[in-house]
Amino acid sequence: MAELKGLAGARERWVSTGGIELCVAELGDPTRPTVVLVHGYPDSKEVWSEVAERLADRFHVVLYDVRGHGRSTAPTPLRGGFTLEKLTDDFLAVADAVSPDEPVHLVGHDWGSVQSWEFATVRRTEGRIASFTSMSGPSLDHFGHWIKKRMARPTPRRVGQLLGQGAKSWYVYMLHTPVLPELAWRGPLGKRWPKILERMEKVPAGDYPTPSLPSDAAHGAWLYRDNVRARLSRPRADAYAHVPVQLVLPLGDIFLSERLYDELELWAPGLVRRTLPAKHWVPRTRPDQLSAWISEFVLANEEREAGVPAQRTKATGKHAERFGGQLVLVTGAGSGIGRATAFAFAEAGARVVAVDRDTESAARTAEMAQLIGAPLAWAETVDVTDEQAMEKLAEKVAAEYGIVDVLVNNAGIGLSGSFFDTTPEDWKKVLDVNLWGVIHGCRLFGKQMAERGQGGHIVNTASAAAFQPSKALPAYSTSKAAVLMLSECLRAELAGQGIGVSAICPGLVNTNITATARFAGVDAEEEKRRQKKSSRLYGLRNYPPEKVADAILTAVVRNQAVVPVTPEARGAHLLSRFMPKALRAVARLEPPL
Repeated sequence: MAELKGLAGARERWVSTGGIELCVAELGDPTRPTVVLVHGYPDSKEVWSEVAERLADRFHVVLYDVRGHGRSTAPTPLRGGFTLEKLTDDFLAVADAVSPDEPVHLVGHDWGSVQSWEFATVRRTEGRIASFTSMSGPSLDHFGHWIKKRMARPTPRRVGQLLGQGAKSWYVYMLHTPVLPELAWRGPLGKRWPKILERMEKVPAGDYPTPSLPSDAAHGAWLYRDNVRARLSRPRADAYAHVPVQLVLPLGDIFLSERLYDELELWAPGLVRRTLPAKHWVPRTRPDQLSAWISEFVLANEEREAGVPAQRTKATGKHAERFGGQLVLVTGAGSGIGRATAFAFAEAGARVVAVDRDTESAARTAEMAQLIGAPLAWAETVDVTDEQAMEKLAEKVAAEYGIVDVLVNNAGIGLSGSFFDTTPEDWKKVLDVNLWGVIHGCRLFGKQMAERGQGGHIVNTASAAAFQPSKALPAYSTSKAAVLMLSECLRAELAGQGIGVSAICPGLVNTNITATARFAGVDAEEEKRRQKKSSRLYGLRNYPPEKVADAILTAVVRNQAVVPVTPEARGAHLLSRFMPKALRAVARLEPPL
């Protein structure tokens, strides 16, 4: 078998079925579980190249050009040559050729998912599929029942859902018109399509789309013409999945409404849902995310079939669906709020990068994160005040783990003392960590989010001290007030790019920041005494960092701007807005140290 161009290291073979020659590419070790990737419209198998290369280290990965696409031949005549029944024949022929003795794990995108729903629900494929991951493509049968149910009882909400999806499906009507779609794709649309994808979907340039795009799109119009009207008007009543199903739902999909999948559990019991803040072409824009989810789902089902106890705790909690598989980076993750936040995201199934200047602490956080539920977790050592080190970290994370979905700039230090006791060196240390560390994180990782064009979220840990003045905390309060204003400014700037920014203001939380805080203007013995006393006071308050972590996850889900966490933080925030004089009076009090 020859190596296939466009997919590094891929092996090519041809599979014959019903007078059609299908071009099949394979990567990875054929003795490992087989994952079959089915492309959509107007794509060819190269749409999966980034995902396939990431999966090839662990699986036998198979891609094939659907009939009439890429290097596969087209039926003659085209009309009637793209029915779901014939597409099922093609899939079975490929599965028998690449994995004759074991069932395959199926993954479909767009029309690849539409036809894969057929494979996963018809009787003749039972025993040939081990699992199915669906993205951006519903079952036409499920869609037909969805429409009929809403038309039978047209409440205002249901009518709104029908109209909303009807508007998103404008392209389906266009593809049913004779000749015009073919002329458009073989003419100006085919030439401009790569730029359209780059501008609208932020799809990076590369080996996709391939030169066969105009003919692929022209032939693929018959996928719609041969199937859509027939199935939507007469949906099968027995379209129940006979395999475990994972649904990946891009929240920014301009072609499909989230409401289409509201009742999917009726057709796929035990459905695993994933949501992704991305647009339609996720195989090109979020290959790292998809690879992680596909790997996790395939391995879980392989272990289940083998009777092996699960090696990893399943993602749990109220945020599991929202963050499963996303990449989250937390600075200051070695202890306190940072560690609790890393654990909270891990419990929700996120992939976690735990960053701290203490190597051992970061490693412990990463190890525990995997035990708690993170599919993957890594430890990175960096001083957030070091601009060059942060630049190298951003490059490494993007190259090895992917673009960060959620950035938590949490690293910080404490400093107490009057203004005149606080030396220029003290000011520099506090501002370098508390402010410049946040600036470096936002600038480097935020820029990567913006360039990816698929949204994201930045969380900056400020403090109740950001809006509560204190004569004992001039440097610390100034640094945190700057973080709060930076967050507000960034929120305004990045809103149009789908990137949220939240400032978290915890208040008195029982962490070790008090034990390591500096006290300006006193000797070492007095500083140690004050550290012990402040730690004891915070311990008596005993507000756990886990509650702050939960507030951080909620802030990301709700895209909240400013989040005072503890009761005293919320009280100070209200006073700063409605009774600032009272807050200034409190600031004059001598702290109990």
